[in-house]
Amino acid sequence: MTKNLCIIPARGGSKRIPRKNIKDFLGKPIIAYSIEAALNSDLFDEVMVSTDDEEIAEVAKRYGAKVPFIRSKKNADDFATTVDVLSEVLNEYKVLGKSFKNVCCIYPTAPFVTPEVLKEGYEKLITDNYDSVFSVLRYSFPIQRALKIEKGKVSMFYPEFMESRSQDLEPSFHDAGQFYWFKPTLVEEQRKLWTSNTGEIEINELNAQDIDDKTDWKLAELKYELLQSTK
Repeated sequence: MTKNLCIIPARGGSKRIPRKNIKDFLGKPIIAYSIEAALNSDLFDEVMVSTDDEEIAEVAKRYGAKVPFIRSKKNADDFATTVDVLSEVLNEYKVLGKSFKNVCCIYPTAPFVTPEVLKEGYEKLITDNYDSVFSVLRYSFPIQRALKIEKGKVSMFYPEFMESRSQDLEPSFHDAGQFYWFKPTLVEEQRKLWTSNTGEIEINELNAQDIDDKTDWKLAELKYELLQSTK
């Protein structure tokens, strides 16, 4: 059994941003940032890209990743989940006679992922014996004071917090959608990426950007350039 595997899932189809996973992001394909972060972390015995697309495969190999097999059509459509893809990859490696102790899934559109945060996640996975570890972002406004609109009228989801001060409410978080460290059995046996024994790495809003449309893409580039200018 080898130690650590990095899986970067990057299918060819993308509706809202065509060719999203290899689209130019400030001078190089966006997937290159995920590949380079993984390689530069020195954590992995193998860094691979799971794709159904020849062009993505070529780009991935050009930046140092391996593409030992092509993703199945079944797991390259709009309905395949990340767990489906990871499970397929681990099964394919078993066919090749390879198994891994720890795995990290890094999304291909995560240019803010750094070797340092990958190392921090790995240390937490091992030291605290978690099933998985992933990055989270704090909600900028208390979700306890969320509003809903019904028939044009505004009301609170949780009216009991109407008079509560923001600073007195428990902080809430959401998945940053960047990476997941996990033990392979979590995907192979439980078919999930986090459990009641999952840890987190909190990052700030400047170090993350969900990229779903052209505006998100531009915001990500602006954030990235701002980060680079402050180094």
